[in-house]
Amino acid sequence: MKVIGITGGVGAGKSALLRYIAENYNCRIILADEMAHQVKKPGTPCYDKLIELLSADILNEDGTIHKGKMAARIFESEELLKKVNEIIHPAVKEMILDEIADARKKGVLDFLFLEAALLIEDGYLNIVDEMWYIYAREEVRRIRLKVSRNYSDEKIDAIMKTQLSEENFRKYCSVVIDNSDSLENAYRQIDTKLGESL
Repeated sequence: MKVIGITGGVGAGKSALLRYIAENYNCRIILADEMAHQVKKPGTPCYDKLIELLSADILNEDGTIHKGKMAARIFESEELLKKVNEIIHPAVKEMILDEIADARKKGVLDFLFLEAALLIEDGYLNIVDEMWYIYAREEVRRIRLKVSRNYSDEKIDAIMKTQLSEENFRKYCSVVIDNSDSLENAYRQIDTKLGESL
């Protein structure tokens, strides 16, 4: 089983390509964002630490963490954001490592894909066998974000500013899938690459 990290800038189309991969290959796809949601559930060590740090004001009536309230609290303070990341990121990484170990033990998958915004920054290079950069030209990404998410230019600028440069993505990724044009074109690149591994 090959473990492949999927990364790339906002609007590059990672989700659409992962849907294609999920439908056409014997694989499992782990989304770090979903894992981050799981580690915040009541009864988990992260949950207790987050309530201690941010107070019970961030809870819904049923005791679950309210995403919006938590985000509002965190973005008031860089210090709080840093502390929250120090709670969540290690827990997510541990959960991902457990999932990979479990999949290797079962031995039924050809591939395991791992998608996260900060794969490179959070030290996943030594966890995956291969890192893929889903690339799309900046003007294409901007159009997609305006159409699909209704983002303003200001919001797009702010997000893009926080992400790795194209140069850095290319430096750390051994495979580049160009998703600037049609999805069919990107699918062909994926089929070629994964065909080499089977």
